[in-house]
Amino acid sequence: MITVGLTGSIGMGKSTVAAMFAKEGALVWDADAAVRRLYAPGAGGWLAVKQRFPEAIGATGVDREKLSALVLTDAAALADLEALIHPLVAADRGAFIDDAARAGADIVVLEIPLLFEKGSEKFFDAVAVVSAPAEVQRARVLARPGMTEKKFRSILMKQTPDPEKRRRADFVIDTAASMDETRAQVRAVMAALRRRAALQS
Repeated sequence: MITVGLTGSIGMGKSTVAAMFAKEGALVWDADAAVRRLYAPGAGGWLAVKQRFPEAIGATGVDREKLSALVLTDAAALADLEALIHPLVAADRGAFIDDAARAGADIVVLEIPLLFEKGSEKFFDAVAVVSAPAEVQRARVLARPGMTEKKFRSILMKQTPDPEKRRRADFVIDTAASMDETRAQVRAVMAALRRRAALQS
């Protein structure tokens, strides 16, 4: 089984590309979706946040906007949050990989926004980076509800620069192209991964 870390900076189109990988037959795990599950009422992440950041608890679980505001400019608070949540996310990811292996999957794609930032690339057989020109990225991000230039810049400062991600990737998928062109890139990556998987079997 080939495990692929799928990453990219904010606004690059990771979720769109992850969905394309799933459509091409890969099993896909989404770190953000895992966090949403963990932040649901009564879940492990919800319990942890409730104890450390009670003001971020809402009627339907953790209020991610409130939580983000609490930690965005407070390095100590962010470190506390990561210490609470990252082990839970890692356990969810590990369970997904184990289930995929038992199911006989040949390719597993794990969408991890902070792959390089947390040094997680070493855990995967290959890394695919989703990328786009800076002006395209900026336009996408600033079109999001509640996003500001200041918040965008703050997020970027915490992320490995896109050129560095591209340099360290095994595969780069350019999402500035059309959807059809992006899909063709994903298919080419899948073909390469299947060849690699065949050599391992």
